[in-house]
Amino acid sequence: MMPTFRRMARLLAGVAALLAASALPADDETGAEIKALREQIRTLDARLRELEQKQVRDEQAAAAAAKAAPRVTASDKGFTVASADGASTVRIGGLVQLDSRLFFGDSGGVYNNSFVLRRARLISEGTLGGIYSFQIIPEFGGGTVSLLDANVTVAPTGAVQIKFGRFKVPVGLELLQSDTATFFAERSLVSNLVPNRDLGVQVGGTTPGGRVAYSLGVFNGVPDATNTSNADFDNDKDAAARVFALPFKDASDSPWQGLGVGMAASVGREKGTGAVAAGYKTDGQQTFFKYNSGVVGDGRVWRISPQAYYYVGPLGVLGEYAASTVNVRPSASGAQVALQHEAWQVATGYVLTGEDASFASITPRHPFSWQDGTWGAWQVVARYSRLKLDDRTFPLFAAPATNADGAAAVGIGLNWYLNGVVRTSLDYFQTHFDTPVVSSSTQILRQDEKALISRFQLSF
Repeated sequence: MMPTFRRMARLLAGVAALLAASALPADDETGAEIKALREQIRTLDARLRELEQKQVRDEQAAAAAAKAAPRVTASDKGFTVASADGASTVRIGGLVQLDSRLFFGDSGGVYNNSFVLRRARLISEGTLGGIYSFQIIPEFGGGTVSLLDANVTVAPTGAVQIKFGRFKVPVGLELLQSDTATFFAERSLVSNLVPNRDLGVQVGGTTPGGRVAYSLGVFNGVPDATNTSNADFDNDKDAAARVFALPFKDASDSPWQGLGVGMAASVGREKGTGAVAAGYKTDGQQTFFKYNSGVVGDGRVWRISPQAYYYVGPLGVLGEYAASTVNVRPSASGAQVALQHEAWQVATGYVLTGEDASFASITPRHPFSWQDGTWGAWQVVARYSRLKLDDRTFPLFAAPATNADGAAAVGIGLNWYLNGVVRTSLDYFQTHFDTPVVSSSTQILRQDEKALISRFQLSF
């Protein structure tokens, strides 16, 4: 704008001078002055045009530079740096879960009422070049520092995605759900019988339209409810596969649109003491079963897990079954026995404030605000789960006096989603143990576990 203004002002001044000169008596001197003035005006006009064109070029260059510059955003999804074309992004997020555990009816004084930093994670993930993605998640909760997830995915298409590194084995439905989105603070008894994170390579993806998702992977192999130690002590490997379908995904007018059904399984061979589970835990994270110290794994290990969920409006229902079979010996020279343990669960939740429930999470329609009088989203939840150990486990592989041969747990809870970042929950669990031994030295078997677990969660 400024060069144009100066140009107009100078031109007007020149024209005014020319007109004034034209009114004077014509003589040779005056004619020369007029001619010189006209030449000056033409020179100024040419110079002003050059300046104006330069300004346009500078503005275009600045706009192009701004368009090519990376974009930095901060939201309830974390801090994101993205390239101008969106093909490459890096996101930094986090998760903090602080729990309070309170136990009732503890006549033996075996439970500890305490605060627990259940999870504390710094999440780094992103996409490079549109088809390469990565995930690095260290865990600082639980009193130790460990590497939880570290993997790279190559995804040339949505139907073919190849993942390398450390990540969740695709077997348990609730275990595959995000830690921030589960109905309850703790996963059900079923999660005791499925593998957790392992090292390996996996091929997965979804069919066009997203109606069927599949995963097929090869892993080092880990026992039930176990994360890999980043080492493998034998040459045997585990294979895992999962297929999950949303048959009515595109039927917007069907009440079954939110139905998902699937099947998952794993098979392999494991050897040694590291091939058996370290123990099975209750909702209150108390160990109610553990193999004898001399028990070793030696042979085929397989699992199978039919699973399903259903979400319609504010209602959500999740169910799964898991059977885990492991070949074990009571000692290195003992006879081999195939033990099969089973577990199942049904969980449901209803959003009282009317928001849609989903497998991912709940987004409050009106985030909590004291000034505006809005209260976020509220959800009530309930669950029943059951785990039964193989009868042949006792007494050769576990002492009946110090272990339960099964457990049944009932849970009810209330979740409050203040916004997309903050969630609090209050859960009550009561777990009954099968065939408790009154004279047992393990106090946990003498009574039902009654646990009240509250949680404050911050995730972004």
